[in-house]
Amino acid sequence: MKIHIKNGRLVDPANQVDAVQDVFIAAGKIVAIGQAPADFVANKTIDATGLVVAPGLVDLSARLREPGFEYKATLESELQAAMRGGVTSLVCPPDTDPVLDESGLVEMLKQRAKIQNKAHVYPLGALTVGLQGEALTEMAALTDAGCIGFSQAEVTIADTNVLQRALQYASTFGYTVWLRPQDAFIGKGGVAHSGALASRLGLAGVPVMSETIALHTLFELMRATGAKVHLCRISSAAGLELVRQAKQEGLLLTCDVGAHHVHLTDADIGYFDSNARLTPPLRSQRDRDAIRRALVDGTIDAICSDHTPVDDDEKLLPFAEASPGATGLELLLSLSLKWAEESRGAVSLSKVISTITHAAAKVAGLSCGQLSVGSVADVCLFDPATRWTVDAKVLASQGKHTPFLGYELPGVVKATIVSGHIAFDLS
Repeated sequence: MKIHIKNGRLVDPANQVDAVQDVFIAAGKIVAIGQAPADFVANKTIDATGLVVAPGLVDLSARLREPGFEYKATLESELQAAMRGGVTSLVCPPDTDPVLDESGLVEMLKQRAKIQNKAHVYPLGALTVGLQGEALTEMAALTDAGCIGFSQAEVTIADTNVLQRALQYASTFGYTVWLRPQDAFIGKGGVAHSGALASRLGLAGVPVMSETIALHTLFELMRATGAKVHLCRISSAAGLELVRQAKQEGLLLTCDVGAHHVHLTDADIGYFDSNARLTPPLRSQRDRDAIRRALVDGTIDAICSDHTPVDDDEKLLPFAEASPGATGLELLLSLSLKWAEESRGAVSLSKVISTITHAAAKVAGLSCGQLSVGSVADVCLFDPATRWTVDAKVLASQGKHTPFLGYELPGVVKATIVSGHIAFDLS
């Protein structure tokens, strides 16, 4: 199909473009920007007047719940949620059931996602067999099957000898290891940020040093092995300062933050709101403010949705018993725009778009997240001026739980184009 997108504000941070320009798509790729190529006759013309035309969003953490947790969500429901959120590429962690530790499972997941003909799905393989932190997986075979990196998801490797061997192996073959820094013992069983609020509510705490101790250990191992590591969902000011120093030192390091943590603090738990039960836990306002500063100065490379759909049976429970997680695919764009909105001009639209497109793609080693001529036509068209209210009834995701229920947010996705075909059209 040949598509002509006209009169839209093209925002493409990868190419430093922010101007009203037309986009021309044919054979699944962008064939021209500005002027139509010779003999171009569009099958479909989209008038994007008043809309932003951006690269399709790249989400660095989205649990699709298949295989094994279909009662929480399915590929069909979550990829449809991705389309409504303008997310055209997403990275999924390996903590499925069974765990993504064998090439056959990875191939099956990619094939099932391909059949949906929606977002591009990029799995992370398990770093250790069964995520048990003992034996390393066959990383070469998993890479051949389509894995773009290796992760322990939320499971910590307690044995640093095992982690060192994993980093050595990954370094030898140029693989990236994705880890969320958390100590295996400090804060184990905790459900909220250690502080006055957790004490007042009688909730078991997760102290910031659970993150910082893990970072100190990891950075020492990185120095010894030369491994490339991506840190998932940094949550604290102290942790970010360590990351900043490690980057200045030259360690091969990137990091992201969950969109929830850009806005919320532990005070948003309120009266035991289980929708605010997240991993890592919502931390103090000081930590939240440090996250915003780190996004501006580049210490944090990207914002992810940390999409983790949870069903009613596991969420509508007392706070400490509820499963952590929240839906996020449909909120990623709006929450990122809200960050810019609240910055009072300090954060440009181009900066916002970069953190959820080009910068995120660069972290994952992907060529998407840009609107260059010749690139795959993954495009998100959204209205930045229209606001919408987060309501469980309007969410396409099977997971309806989010701490942002009832919030009015900026930005409505009007159309999502994946590989040159219109996968979602609000009109």
